[in-house]
Amino acid sequence: MKAESLGDFLKHVGISIGIFAFILVVYFYIYLPNSTNHGDSVMVPDLTGMPSEKLDSLLIDANLRFEVSDSSFSEDMKPLDVIRQFPRAGSLVKPGRKIYVSINRIHPPTVPLPAVVEQSLINAIATLKSNELKPGKIIYLPSPFSDLVMEMHVDGIKMETGARVPKGTVVDLWVGDGDGPNDLKLADFVGKDLESVLLLLSQYNLHQGDIIVPDGVDTTDIISFVFKQEPEAGDSVRVGDPVNLWIGPKDYDPSDTVEVDE
Repeated sequence: MKAESLGDFLKHVGISIGIFAFILVVYFYIYLPNSTNHGDSVMVPDLTGMPSEKLDSLLIDANLRFEVSDSSFSEDMKPLDVIRQFPRAGSLVKPGRKIYVSINRIHPPTVPLPAVVEQSLINAIATLKSNELKPGKIIYLPSPFSDLVMEMHVDGIKMETGARVPKGTVVDLWVGDGDGPNDLKLADFVGKDLESVLLLLSQYNLHQGDIIVPDGVDTTDIISFVFKQEPEAGDSVRVGDPVNLWIGPKDYDPSDTVEVDE
């Protein structure tokens, strides 16, 4: 009796498994393909570089749709042309699939002009390129400093560091020719950090003079700033002259220093 019951149980289990497997086969291989147009696909055309106003007519003919997902800027394409697409060209997709496109902006975004004045010409060119700007004409001016950038110009107008210009703007650089007079007006170093001032002295072909720290001032493990210089800003100096620098913490006021009588 128990054996017959076990056999009946196993028979019912086998029938149930068979029915379930049959349902899976019908669902995945008959119902699902028919309900999703299995095997019916279209190839995505290449939309890159195409004007956005032509997308509707092209994609309707291909039984596809499009949506603008974002915008970016490429100077190599016209405004409102397609820059990128997803899915990519050549992909097989279902009819009616939406193609996402990125459109070229009408106006390029702006970037600030980087600090290239008083930098070497090589560094200035590299900095402009890294900020998506184009180095333009190199104009040489009389100066004792060879290839030191003295000014930036855009469309003939002198520009200051930080001024915003469109990406891809051509920036002309006015640089020293190295043949100018040796006399020059000393720059104002007060308020600048010591490392930057020493670099400027090197670029100006001036020598580092004495570095003076006031009594009672500790500059250990901090960034030191110049609060006094000799010669003073605007004084006439010659190439090779030494420049003495007084340094302290940032915003240091010499009048705050209290001298202790010994």
